[in-house]
Amino acid sequence: MNISYKWLKRYIDFNQDPRGLAALLTSTGLECDTVEEVESIRGGLRGVVIGKVLTCTDHPDSDHLHITTVDLGSGEPVQIVCGAPNVAAGQTVVVATVGTILYDGDKELKIKKSKIRGVESYGMICAEDEIGLGTGHAGIMVLPDGVALPGTPAAEYFNVSSDHMLEVELTPNRVDAASHLGVARDIKARRWCDIALAGGAEEYPGISMPPVEAFAVDRPEGAVKISIEDRQGCPRYSGVTIRGVKVQESPEWLKNLLLAVGQRPVNNIVDITNFVLLGIGQPLHCFDLAKVKGEEIVVRTCPAGTKFTTLDGVERELHESDLMICDSERPMCIAGVFGGLDSGVTADTTSVFIESAWFNPTRVRRTARRHGLSTDASFRYERGTDPSITTYAARLAAVLIKELAGGEICGDVTDIYPEPVLPVRMEFSLDYCSRLIGKEIPRNVVETILRALDFGVESGEGTDILRLSVPTYRVDVTRPCDVVEEVLRIYGYNNVEINTEAHINLSQRTDVDESNDLQQIVAEQLTARGYSEIMNNSLTAESYYAESEEFPAERCVRVMNPLSGDLAVMRQTLLFGGLESIAHNINRKAPNLKFYEFGNVYSCNPEKEQTADRPLAPFSERFELALWLTGDYTPASWKAKGAQATVFDMRAAVDNIFRRLGVNPQELKVSQGSDGVFAARLDIATRSGRHVASLGLLTKALLRR
Repeated sequence: MNISYKWLKRYIDFNQDPRGLAALLTSTGLECDTVEEVESIRGGLRGVVIGKVLTCTDHPDSDHLHITTVDLGSGEPVQIVCGAPNVAAGQTVVVATVGTILYDGDKELKIKKSKIRGVESYGMICAEDEIGLGTGHAGIMVLPDGVALPGTPAAEYFNVSSDHMLEVELTPNRVDAASHLGVARDIKARRWCDIALAGGAEEYPGISMPPVEAFAVDRPEGAVKISIEDRQGCPRYSGVTIRGVKVQESPEWLKNLLLAVGQRPVNNIVDITNFVLLGIGQPLHCFDLAKVKGEEIVVRTCPAGTKFTTLDGVERELHESDLMICDSERPMCIAGVFGGLDSGVTADTTSVFIESAWFNPTRVRRTARRHGLSTDASFRYERGTDPSITTYAARLAAVLIKELAGGEICGDVTDIYPEPVLPVRMEFSLDYCSRLIGKEIPRNVVETILRALDFGVESGEGTDILRLSVPTYRVDVTRPCDVVEEVLRIYGYNNVEINTEAHINLSQRTDVDESNDLQQIVAEQLTARGYSEIMNNSLTAESYYAESEEFPAERCVRVMNPLSGDLAVMRQTLLFGGLESIAHNINRKAPNLKFYEFGNVYSCNPEKEQTADRPLAPFSERFELALWLTGDYTPASWKAKGAQATVFDMRAAVDNIFRRLGVNPQELKVSQGSDGVFAARLDIATRSGRHVASLGLLTKALLRR
């Protein structure tokens, strides 16, 4: 989530500089490592000034160059050779002085003192494209006379703005902070906490919400009709109709705010929806009313297999549970995920319908994963937006559209909300809070923090129990331990002293303890022999098992909603993860490798029946150790050549592990074989026939994959 320093100032006043603000946010749990200056014109026009052309004569050795003298307001006029056809004496121009750096995309041009066909030049008179103010290059930029004195910085004349972008790394539970308003709440809470710790003499600062008092209905008729057929998927749907708008370029203040957070301005209507989304966290969608058949919005599902073309031009096949925003005839938008190709705002749009809804997070998440889509809206909807803010967001967008695009608001905001979401209520023990944190935080500080975070707090007399009401935008706070986390992150983790005593309970050793000890013994032995431990993801690609007889695909444990095709199944073997690690290292010029990994492997036996009493009957899990050798076993040195790793080095490592665990390798049975994994394989088993290890040379076909 990118945050604009100036945009954040619209919500709350604070005195930290950008770096200090990043440190404050990080201390509250909103990690912020990147702070980047953003300018409306790259370089900020530093070194560029307004000048007055005093004289202009033809260059003696050129038919198109001119020799000018320009007053830059710094004393003696400077001589500049200029090739523009429209340069003339008496003009007010824009001059890049010696040492100035101009930018053209990723290219830089540094203005230096130079000689052009034998005539010295001390700067450059600029065209508008050369300083990033337009695309014109037919001639130099000529300003109206008397608008600025020579020497005036061009950045001042052209109102070049500068901002700072802070990149906030959100944890999965903190979707409430995916907006400037959400970040402002944490700043407010930290300031309230500091004031309470200092004795509470100062006034507690508040949040300044964008005003919507200017919202007014221009005419009662003309509103779009709305109906919800799938209320489980859409518990709340709000919207407002505006007719007679003019789609055009957004004003500078709006474009600069969006650019500061990495958003590309499109037009005033689309930019307003992004302004509301990034400002208060509520996704909006604007429909072109000319494309809404029957001027009716219906929230429903479509039959399985229905074809629908999304905004990116891809035709998709809908699932029967995909929630859709439709008109009277056809689907127009995948609810909460992506718009349709024929529903968005264009330059010809004259009337719009603003959608501001609250969709079921689970439904949105499944639909987004099913179609492989991820948008700013789905990111927020699938984690849980605030159901209480939809009408405010619609009014805010309507006010801004009237201000920037004109038009008439037709009817009040339509709001269908049959079953309002009630805040989570709980009892919270201050004693429990102190025990979990490990420090007793004063009661008034705890209550101040919770009130600053918009919790409703009822404090009972003579008891340490607080009755809390959780704000609806905090979908992640459902238990007392969640409340403790909120108190602690605002109070400050660094403000909790580390205890000098540790209290432990002695307990009996279990099989898990014994297993861990044996694992540690083996790990120390292998590490001492030069092996490196690796740890790979238990989720892996299903394609690895597609053509494998040893690890058939039908025995894979599949993930219901995989994040990607490379993380679709649980691993049946540690082998493939190790080969990925080897490939990664070899591709980076590290060919001599000794790896080992401990980990669980998983399989599914489809022949075993899954019953209500034994739902996990087909599934099994086993703990394994895997070793890999490749390249030189002994690296080359000044006195000896390198020795390439062989299968005998692997056999020695395996035998040494058995010896270290008290098993005599001579008492184990060894047999030979080969398969699709091993070109040559040794199988090791106990005398009773229990298989304990396999080792060998991997097939070339597997290594190529």
